Amino acid sequence: MPSYSIRKIGEILKSKQIGDADITIKNLLTDSRNVIYPSNSLFFAIKGDRHDGHTFIGDVYEKGVKAFVVEYVPESFQYDPNSVFLVVENVLIALQELAAYHRLQFTRPVIAVTGSNGKTVVKEWLYQAMHTDKHVVRSPKSYNSQIGVPLSVWQIEDFNDIAIIEAGISMPGEMEKLEKIIQPTVGLITNIGEPHQENFTDYKQKCDEKLKLFTHCKTIIYCKDHLLIDEALKSPAFASIAKKAWSKETGADVNVQSISSSQDKTVIQGVHNDDCSFTFEIPFTDEASIENSLHLITLLFTLGYDIAAIEKMLSQLSPVAMRLELKQGVNNCSIINDSYNSDLGSLTIALDYLEHQKQHARKTVILSDILQSGRSSESLYREVSGLLAQKNISRFIGIGPELCKYKSFFKEDSRFYTDTTSFINDINRESFVNETILLKGSRAFQFENILVFLEKKVHETVLEINLNALVHNLNYFRSLLKPGVKMVAMVKAFSYGSGSFEIANVLQFQRVDYLAVAFADEGVALRDAGITVPIMVMNPEKSSFNTIIRNHFEPEIYSFKELESFKVAVEKAGQKHFPVHLKMDTGMHRLGFMREELDTLVDWLRSTDAIKVQSVFSHLAGSDETQFDEFTRMQIDNFRYASDKIRNSLNYPIIRHILNSAGIERFPEAQFEMVRLGIGLYGISAVDQSQVKNVSTLKTNILQIKEIDMNESVGYSRRFIANRKTTIGILPIGYADGMHRILGNGVGKLMVNGYFVPIIGSICMDMCMVDLTGVVANEGDEVTIFGEGYPVTELAKQMKTIPYEVLTSISPRVKRIYYQE
Repeated sequence: MPSYSIRKIGEILKSKQIGDADITIKNLLTDSRNVIYPSNSLFFAIKGDRHDGHTFIGDVYEKGVKAFVVEYVPESFQYDPNSVFLVVENVLIALQELAAYHRLQFTRPVIAVTGSNGKTVVKEWLYQAMHTDKHVVRSPKSYNSQIGVPLSVWQIEDFNDIAIIEAGISMPGEMEKLEKIIQPTVGLITNIGEPHQENFTDYKQKCDEKLKLFTHCKTIIYCKDHLLIDEALKSPAFASIAKKAWSKETGADVNVQSISSSQDKTVIQGVHNDDCSFTFEIPFTDEASIENSLHLITLLFTLGYDIAAIEKMLSQLSPVAMRLELKQGVNNCSIINDSYNSDLGSLTIALDYLEHQKQHARKTVILSDILQSGRSSESLYREVSGLLAQKNISRFIGIGPELCKYKSFFKEDSRFYTDTTSFINDINRESFVNETILLKGSRAFQFENILVFLEKKVHETVLEINLNALVHNLNYFRSLLKPGVKMVAMVKAFSYGSGSFEIANVLQFQRVDYLAVAFADEGVALRDAGITVPIMVMNPEKSSFNTIIRNHFEPEIYSFKELESFKVAVEKAGQKHFPVHLKMDTGMHRLGFMREELDTLVDWLRSTDAIKVQSVFSHLAGSDETQFDEFTRMQIDNFRYASDKIRNSLNYPIIRHILNSAGIERFPEAQFEMVRLGIGLYGISAVDQSQVKNVSTLKTNILQIKEIDMNESVGYSRRFIANRKTTIGILPIGYADGMHRILGNGVGKLMVNGYFVPIIGSICMDMCMVDLTGVVANEGDEVTIFGEGYPVTELAKQMKTIPYEVLTSISPRVKRIYYQE
């Protein structure tokens, strides 16, 4: 890692320094939750739209960090003389200026990769291609933002031969800042497409903005067939910059003559510089991979590699694991699968993700040798052992000859194997019980075999949960709140079908104020999984009162009978001032105290010290529909009257909340002190669906394909009779998985290879059938029931119901896979 004195950094940033401690800085820190090496870390207290880093200075300080870049020192913060504060006008700009200074110390080539799609894959393939003969540093995962880019550039060290930095933008004006940080010598743009289009007037504007990254490059790599890019590069701003293009037509530096794909490979034939013919084979067949490989080919030619070298590099390309996956393992274990990617930067990210998983106290890391790191093995594995110690890893298993060589650096009970096969042959699956296991391996070690060995076996229908999308949705709704307004996140009903502790872990990490469950047992499961956020129980049963009190849950109270019963339970437990949440019936007429009961309720609350009112709340009946807006405002007025009466009658502060997801979007004047986020968290908006992201994707695959003749039937009761020769596909999903029978007989449609195909015949318990006539499909192909490109709202319309019912109906036997980019 780079090393700068805190005084030198102060000079670079032209900051005002408070404190005289002499601290050597090696690590830059922007997230208070990810402290690894506190003594050498510099915390940047960045102010964002939703969070102010200054509020977390105390948390970071408690973890041992003593150096800070701030815009002000919080008055409430008491620091010792060993702390240093560098005061600047803008912390984010300071981070970027420090990274830009560090970049100037590096004189070797820097490749910048941007574009709408494929930039991470191209960056990783460049690394795969070149890292065997060069010391390559590249951005970790998708560190391509205004914060991610400076953190990526900070990783460049003297011994690196080349750097590959990914850059992404979401709005105009951002790329100029990234260009000053990266200062690339070579630029590559993949394409221009839909992602992040919402903040640009059109594709041309986005194209022009992205190309600002290359204004001082020596060379730009691109596809001449992308006419928007080709035309933009004719601008005088790029006149003096060399351009190297590829094309499926003619007139480019790399001209593609033919592309032919078979079952698992593609052969690309073409000419370089009009006189050098080539035939390259890549182990992929999809269009995106072919385009990405042609970007790579053009860049490698530009860097001076010959045909033989490129041919070898392409043949060894492997798929890029774009995400960390959380899966169910044997014996109640959880598995974090990152089995195709092993380097120090991505290990740090994966260990952070492991630390955030609170469902098991015991944490195991299975790690392969880190190949081609550019560092001495002794230095590398000393740092790895330090990382594991900082993260309090319970058990370490190292696989590879280098780890075996340096096993003395690790805890005595660690185990080591020269290869993956030796590990699988020696280990007993029963030795993994109630723990979270991180698999982190270089592709050569084939850790996918370990995943198969340790993964819980379930059938092939899965529900994928995109945790990045979940956080995006949380932050979208947070952005609508006034400062200081708290948030309850609804995780009842298995988090609307998405999972239990897996979702709660993310929400806890994102610092929500409350989690809400339906029943006490759901709360107990969360506590057992390490969830410490306050938990509200929305449907407390009398039989669960002792459980609620014992676990310090906070129950909803909606009637005098319930209030009296809970008071008795609290008094029996010898407690006082137990927090409860009073529900008012303001017009929905489900549960809750009525307006005419308020005087009696206030007198009752005054008469006891067993109960403390934590909040008063109500439930809106039609906040998502404009036709009910007058009724909604009436409910809000009723709630304001009731809550004010209670608050004014008791001598302590009481929180108020009435808004649900739709209410947050549509009635900002009624935020009060807290709101409740439910279906919006899982990707449904009442106002603008483009503002939220799809979280859940239910998918299966084709078990069998067969042809039937006209007049033949399909399924029980012969509900489908073919009126022509028909191709049918049989899928392993049925009503026991949550595929409602109402979708059968042509009502529902599923997506296969981009085509919508009807469900035919009656849906069975474990299977259903679709009409594949005219669709290019093979056995084993993926089928989307709902997800990205086919939202759950569409399936709900076909069922004549609401997305809530679809999501909560997915059976527990459907495997949930959680992933994070």
